[in-house]
Amino acid sequence: MLTFIKIAWRNLWRNKRRTLITIASVFLALFLALLMRSMQFGSYEMMKRDAVRNSSGYIQIQAPGYWEDKTIDNTFESSDELYQKVSKAENVSDIIPRLESFALASSGNISKGVGIIGTIPETEAEITKLSNRVVAGTYFKTPADPGILIGEDLAKYLEVDLYDTVTLLSQGYHGSSAAADFQITGILHFPSPEMNRQLIYITLETAQYFFAAPGRLTSYSLLLNDIDDLDETATGLKATVGDGYEIMTWEKMMVEIKQQIDSDNISGMFMLAILYVVVTFGIFGTILMITHERRKEFSVMIAVGMKRQKLSFIVFMETIFIGVIGIAASIVCSIPIVYYFYLNPIPLTGEMADMMLEYNMQPLMPFSNDPSIFVAQSLIVLFLTIIIAFYPFLKIMKFNLIKGLKE
Repeated sequence: MLTFIKIAWRNLWRNKRRTLITIASVFLALFLALLMRSMQFGSYEMMKRDAVRNSSGYIQIQAPGYWEDKTIDNTFESSDELYQKVSKAENVSDIIPRLESFALASSGNISKGVGIIGTIPETEAEITKLSNRVVAGTYFKTPADPGILIGEDLAKYLEVDLYDTVTLLSQGYHGSSAAADFQITGILHFPSPEMNRQLIYITLETAQYFFAAPGRLTSYSLLLNDIDDLDETATGLKATVGDGYEIMTWEKMMVEIKQQIDSDNISGMFMLAILYVVVTFGIFGTILMITHERRKEFSVMIAVGMKRQKLSFIVFMETIFIGVIGIAASIVCSIPIVYYFYLNPIPLTGEMADMMLEYNMQPLMPFSNDPSIFVAQSLIVLFLTIIIAFYPFLKIMKFNLIKGLKE
């Protein structure tokens, strides 16, 4: 067996030009596939990291009916017992308790509907890096800081600046009135223009006091250690917290982003399929030509006593060697490029950048260095190469020896 493998390896380099051309076709196919999938997976990871992590979290625990009717009355009472249950659940890394609602923000004669997010300053700063988005003023100094952080475009619309006062008017818990004046202590900048135009952050204690909802929350936003176990974690949480709460994954809360990822992934696989079909026929054409050119060689070897099965195995291994060399070369050449763009994402401009900003994502085209990309695409190319390798194998087993000697 080892002898036949050595013969197959030596046969490859009897015609170096022909071998290198075939290897190049395998190399190019896998190289393009790796870059394409790395780019796609990098984009998906960024979507989940930016759009999901900085807004809803991967999973939210809510009161039943809150997602359909986001009013302050559809809140739940937080407790240390509930918090401990959730924090100890498998795969949960962080919890962000929030109280969110809507209000009318006004300054002078200017008013605008805004979203109010009450959160724990230290937790929000540590997990979503909200403190890094402060472009003027200061972040919350204490858990009960009475100031507000306002999006920069909203501040411009209301014609207010640092330390100016904004009046918030809303409806509190169980129909109580909620109205108060707040001083702007910080101005925020978000990648998303929508968030810049609509959001105001206040501390959780201040929000609960303002909405007359002490100890109540609209959600626990959860971050996970492994987002691949999203559904299993959600199922486990449902059993942990009981039926008095609603468990929602980001895929249900952010349907547009999920659909965008799915549609882009399908289009990417379709493009890969086209690429692999073209390259498969290219490799097959080369192997077909090689097999035809070597018919007389095969006939002579069989005539002097070489068994067809052994000769077929040698040619089969030659094709496999070509595929393996092309795969190895593609991986070696693509890893540095993928890693470079993983560390230095490609900046986007124009309509593509605007679209990503609308989804609260940075206008970048990152790459993913997930090993599964290299493994999956390499196995696909190897599988195609094995299928192609069966052609000369079967041809040698069936071709006419007399005709072959006369060529």
